Amino acid sequence: MLLVYKTGLWGTDVDVAWLRPSLLTCLFSGQDIRNTVGNIPMEWYKDFPHIGYDLDGKKIFKPLTSKDQLEEFLDKMENPDYWRTVHDKKTDRDIKLTDDQVDLIDRLQRGKFGDVNFDPYEPSVDFFTHETMIHPVTNRPADKRSFIPSLIEKDKVSKLVHAIKMGWIRPRKPRDDTPVYYDLWAQEDPNAILGRHKMHVPAPKLRLPGHEESYNPPPEYLMTEEEKLAWEQQDPEDRKLSFIPKAHSSLRAVPAYSRFIHERFERCLDLYLCPRQRKMRVNVDPEELIPKLPKPRDLQPFPTTQSMVYRGHTDLVRCISVSPSGQWIVSGSDDSTLKFWEVCSGRCMKTVHLDGAIKSVNWNPYASLVLVAACVERSVVIVNPGLGDRLLCSSTDQHLEAYEPPEEQKQQPVTWVAAEGADYEQGLRLRIHHEKAVKQVTWHSRGDYFAVVIPDNGNSQVLIHQLSRRRSQNPFRKNKGQVQRVQFHPSRPFFFVATQRYVRVYNLLKQELTKKLLANCKWISSIAIHPAGDNLIYGSYDSKLAWFDMDLSTKPYKVLRHHKKALRAVSFHKQYPLFASASDDGCVIVCHGMVYNDLLQNPLIVPVKVLRGHEIVRDLGVLDVVFHPTQPWVFSSGADATIRLFT
Repeated sequence: MLLVYKTGLWGTDVDVAWLRPSLLTCLFSGQDIRNTVGNIPMEWYKDFPHIGYDLDGKKIFKPLTSKDQLEEFLDKMENPDYWRTVHDKKTDRDIKLTDDQVDLIDRLQRGKFGDVNFDPYEPSVDFFTHETMIHPVTNRPADKRSFIPSLIEKDKVSKLVHAIKMGWIRPRKPRDDTPVYYDLWAQEDPNAILGRHKMHVPAPKLRLPGHEESYNPPPEYLMTEEEKLAWEQQDPEDRKLSFIPKAHSSLRAVPAYSRFIHERFERCLDLYLCPRQRKMRVNVDPEELIPKLPKPRDLQPFPTTQSMVYRGHTDLVRCISVSPSGQWIVSGSDDSTLKFWEVCSGRCMKTVHLDGAIKSVNWNPYASLVLVAACVERSVVIVNPGLGDRLLCSSTDQHLEAYEPPEEQKQQPVTWVAAEGADYEQGLRLRIHHEKAVKQVTWHSRGDYFAVVIPDNGNSQVLIHQLSRRRSQNPFRKNKGQVQRVQFHPSRPFFFVATQRYVRVYNLLKQELTKKLLANCKWISSIAIHPAGDNLIYGSYDSKLAWFDMDLSTKPYKVLRHHKKALRAVSFHKQYPLFASASDDGCVIVCHGMVYNDLLQNPLIVPVKVLRGHEIVRDLGVLDVVFHPTQPWVFSSGADATIRLFT
């Protein structure tokens, strides 16, 4: 409590602030402060046995008895003098105030003087005489310096004169207190004050009155009974006129206008409440708004012309895949055939007949294994095409035949069956039977693992198979959303799972979710991973192609809307900075996508070529697109049962 105590008790005015208990003790007892620790927090002595020092420098020890909260409460309830007891923290003692001390504190709290006998209204003592004296108090003669001009003042004056001449100091203009009035319609005059304000918006002018507002308008401006009923049924904001025209014989017969005050009030609201804004027109060259991109001829090589058409399928070709050497290409169609083609000659080297439509096909990326995986209805078939080096084909068969089943067969979600008879002669080596239809198959870069997508299989939508051990496993206990596509990272143990609206990145070693990418589309149709592994593109059925920079953000870095219809497939080139997208509009768009080693530089994405040639059949266009592993060529398959090579 801040108490200001003014009294003449000691002969002079004394300001007493913050009367502490120890100060009250000394004030009323006349003793000196025993504890000379100073104005410091007493919590500093909380962990010490003493509580300061006396005048001789000896420690002042704390009393042995200390009250806890229970004793404090009992003392408060039973001790009648508890209300007048003050605890001194500096000496750690309880001080009981006397009646005189309590009265003194009460007077100070009420703003009165501490001394009862002090009279604040006693007559003042005139210490100095009120009479004017002739002679001064001191008759000391003036100094010599009072008659000599000051050199310092001369220097200051010369500096001020120089500043005034240079214009650094300007005299203040006299203040003009005359009121200033503004004309509301002065914007028409360019010399007026408001006319020079560039951001001033003039108030809207009223529409000039027409013939219908005359006191005796022509008959064609008067309303009929039907028009009056229609006018009354309309809302006030929908009416063309806010009044009904009437005809009067003379001006004397014109009554007072009933809506005069209402209209004047609305006019005032229009003048000072109507929000108005002046939009400055900026003259910008439209060419400057277009980002500066390099010319396509500076970004070569990329495919530009159609070089070859592979014909032989009788139904739409859903999927294609190129061998790691780039010499062969395999295609899967709805005519239940798997065809192997030679890239350079366009010759069909082999045809494998299967049990149903082929939804997905993928060539093993490992160069030492000549294997192709294909999805047929509820099965995944492993095919050895027997093309190329015979030693590689025979070593691949030996690798598959070297499998020895374990003694204890564990229960698996799929059934592994080795091909025999006619299937073996066609090139089939293994069949993996699943519970429901398989949509996609993709290989790991090492060639031993491959993953499949079963969209309608509940929590087992994604399965990972190991070829050498013929073992299958479900990596996820629960799938969030319907899985559309999966992909292995080219070099790291990451696994990409694309649902309808999200792309989740999992770490297979740590078995945890690493990143969740927001696709910002309605339905993802395909994904592709950049060979470096830090960027990703996806295509969607709502005609969007988005590029993700996974080190930058979980949202798309750039969204391209070049296609007019749904995207069916996207693909990256393994060596060149190219990526392509295939759509139902019958065209393939090739883009230049350069990824820099500098993390501060964003990827450069430039569309370079639109490739056309496929025909649209049953509202389906290009269904799959892949790049040649070494050349800047692109293969596309479409609903017109053809495969086309663009070089």
